[in-house]
Amino acid sequence: MKIHFIGIGGVGLSGLAKHLHHEGHKISGSDIWITGITKELEVLGIHIDVPHSADWITDQELVIYSAVIKLNNPEIVRAKELGIKVASRSEALHFILEDKRVFAVAGAHGKSTTSAMLASIINGSMIIGAYAKSFGSNERYVDNDIMVFEADESDASFLNANAHYAIVTNAELEHMEFYEYDEERFYDAYHTFLSRAKVRIINAEDPYLKSLDHIDAIRLYPSKDITNIKYTLIDDEPFTEFTLKGMGIFKVWGFGKHIAVDASLAILASLNEVGLHDIKEKLLGFRGIKKRFDIIYKGLHNVVIDDYGHHPTEIKATMDSVVEYKRLKNFKTITAIWQPHKYSRTIDNLDAFKKCFEGVDKLIILPVWSAGEEFVDIDFFNEFKHYNLNLAISIKRNGKKVLAVEAKDKYYELEEDIVISFGAGDITYQIRGQKA
Repeated sequence: MKIHFIGIGGVGLSGLAKHLHHEGHKISGSDIWITGITKELEVLGIHIDVPHSADWITDQELVIYSAVIKLNNPEIVRAKELGIKVASRSEALHFILEDKRVFAVAGAHGKSTTSAMLASIINGSMIIGAYAKSFGSNERYVDNDIMVFEADESDASFLNANAHYAIVTNAELEHMEFYEYDEERFYDAYHTFLSRAKVRIINAEDPYLKSLDHIDAIRLYPSKDITNIKYTLIDDEPFTEFTLKGMGIFKVWGFGKHIAVDASLAILASLNEVGLHDIKEKLLGFRGIKKRFDIIYKGLHNVVIDDYGHHPTEIKATMDSVVEYKRLKNFKTITAIWQPHKYSRTIDNLDAFKKCFEGVDKLIILPVWSAGEEFVDIDFFNEFKHYNLNLAISIKRNGKKVLAVEAKDKYYELEEDIVISFGAGDITYQIRGQKA
């Protein structure tokens, strides 16, 4: 088929486009600007046009658009005028995944990491919403029917994932604006996702998942099933070692109990596919996720880390890892730079955000990345005054140096041993010294 993707530069939609390209479909796409992702797609032979225009719609048989694209987009309008089938990303999953044996990983936190761990273990295709360092991509193609898929609860599209295996890391309330702040509707979506699967693997200590006693599932109880957790540096890389109930010792890249939990879920999901010895060996091939505790500069006396954490639970877990890294490296200080993501998320979780940076020696807060939301005045200076706090308008990276910009032509160098950035906006480009 000739398939056109609107918003193809997004990490989620680009993974679907790559997979269909590898399956032999003729793919084209459009976005508002050229990015690293669109350049990568062009290297594969996928034609990309910018910006959006009705002219890009000609003789395609299917048009797929991302969640951020409005229905008045000129390409959607032209496709409908020409009688071309139009589908949202969520709707398109039926077509893309219908003939796959899908390992679908869902949850508010840890699903990209768990998916990449699982893809390191089993021999199948992979589509996730992040770049797995082991594969250098958000997609891997294997010519069989196995698919590891990161299933997104933010728009309930995980219900279209055709899950054979449903793996749920947690069911913490998140993206509640989509569910109109209706908790029953939110949890019903998770219940439906699990009910449709043939095999279910859950973190049974999550408060909601714990209540699902009537659902037959492989249950992980982290507090008793995961023991002897140790942290170590191997070739100066962070690793967590742990014992999983009756299966022996495992090692996996990264620091933290949450890393052991994610790895344990991946292990339990792969037991029907791969022998235990091979699971242990293949798990060592996991090398983390880009923008998740991503060490982007490493010197003798300082490191710079980029982290995608934009929810207080995620930031707290990563902060625990940073504190452990500081201890093992004998570093002295930690500076955290936080770009709040969306006014709604910041306000809904403000009390938790005020507590999740425990362990920092300095906290720098940047302006909120609005993601299209209307401005809301939040008094960060007073709300976070219990930290050693600075406000900045942006940050810059110059080699090993990170600079905090307070005003035009006014900035200062961050000299702490560990500098880590948090956020899902453009902070990842700022900390890397790159253009978006």
